[in-house]
Amino acid sequence: MFGIAVGSWGNRKLQPINNPKVVLELVLMTPSSAQDVAIVVIGRNEGDRLKSCLNSVKGKARIAIYVDSGSVDGSAQYAASAGLPVVELDALRPFTAARARNEGFQRIVELAPDVPFIQFLDGDCVLVDGWLDSGVSALNARADVAALCGNVRELHPHASIYNRLCDLEWRQPPGETRTCGGRFMVRNEVFRAVGGFRPDVIAAEDDEFCVRVRRIGWKLLQLDAEMALHDAALTRFSQWRRKARRTGHAYAQVAALHGHGDERYFVHDCRKIWFWGLVLPVAAVSLAPFTYGLSLATAICAYALQFARIYGHGRRREWQAGDAAIYSLFTVLSRFPALLGLLEYHWRHWRGHDLTIIEYKGSSTRA
Repeated sequence: MFGIAVGSWGNRKLQPINNPKVVLELVLMTPSSAQDVAIVVIGRNEGDRLKSCLNSVKGKARIAIYVDSGSVDGSAQYAASAGLPVVELDALRPFTAARARNEGFQRIVELAPDVPFIQFLDGDCVLVDGWLDSGVSALNARADVAALCGNVRELHPHASIYNRLCDLEWRQPPGETRTCGGRFMVRNEVFRAVGGFRPDVIAAEDDEFCVRVRRIGWKLLQLDAEMALHDAALTRFSQWRRKARRTGHAYAQVAALHGHGDERYFVHDCRKIWFWGLVLPVAAVSLAPFTYGLSLATAICAYALQFARIYGHGRRREWQAGDAAIYSLFTVLSRFPALLGLLEYHWRHWRGHDLTIIEYKGSSTRA
């Protein structure tokens, strides 16, 4: 089992440093430009999305590398032809985004060990010009901040309802935050100190990583600055359903790891899935013969009230009525596929099976 805060880069064993003041002494640097950033791009069968991504990072940092997780669309070959160092993951071990980022970081340590900041980016994203300078400036100004992220916007928000949902989910208020998402800039030595990502976490690996960073005293920051454009490429209900199932799996796994401390991370989210996805509908159906259908009517009213509550929250965030309604409807519906993901995690864990990625979209075209 991968230790909570122990990682290994090459032959060097990294141990967690539990005193944030000690870590601060290690990482207190004042780089002056985006040339003090290394970029790690990860991808799997991203096709044309990867081309746009790599074009957006080329020449923007001291070094940019690409990590490929078993693509069959020529992604690794394209990245190499574009002049980027490429890491191709061994297919004998399960692919995860966490593992890809770790191995990308290891290559950075080999090629540019003294680079102070690492920017992680997914192959379906385009880096916004000026973001690296904004991130470096913010980290220089806040010595207590370990990692930060900026605004992510959906590249084609009106291409489908599901793309629109992603665009709404990306909208986060600026300020201190609990997690930075998978696309973020982090101090090199902080990443080493906590041992990087847990490679066995198949989704929400960013949340799990950020929990450990905050536990040793560091802060995370959401900047009010454009960081990336994301191309979800979700056009079918089946893709959204798999994505929601993946979310349920992620909640269950991270709650199993970090649900027992003061923060009880993702425990509340798991309880909501259990209640809305299983307990309420099963109780309503089971009691229907004895209540002359009143239990079914009560359950429908409960889902309607849940919709109204989420809708009101969206409107308070100044979302348009249509956006708030779409988000509310699919949030309520998501409890059911998320329940399948939650059950899938517990089944896999109980049987001792490897936790493999849950993919929900395919390549656009060959890279």
